[in-house]
Amino acid sequence: MSAQTITCIGCPMGCRLRVLIAGGQVASVDGAGCGRGAVYARQECVCPTRMVTSLVRVQGRHAPLSVKTARPVPKEKIFACLQSIRAARVTPPVRIGDVIVADVCGTGVDVVATMACTEGDS
Repeated sequence: MSAQTITCIGCPMGCRLRVLIAGGQVASVDGAGCGRGAVYARQECVCPTRMVTSLVRVQGRHAPLSVKTARPVPKEKIFACLQSIRAARVTPPVRIGDVIVADVCGTGVDVVATMACTEGDS
């Protein structure tokens, strides 16, 4: 059995959580000040994920388009996802929520637009 101490980012309290791990599974979580802490610790210690935000170049514009993953992706795939996003180019018009990169890096997660851009934007 091993122990980890992590800081919860599930809410603004930032609780210090002590997590016991046995056989690759979370056996217990102590120190959570709210219900989110235990959920966060179980996810973070077994299969950490993160939302990815970035920018995509838009054809004919200097200003880039902001994008994000629709759901968190495995932490170890963040840099591969960023490379895939960096290679993407879009042509206006783009609406908020439009899929910019489908199934980024085989994660099953789409990269979507977080802003709109029209042909007249510069």
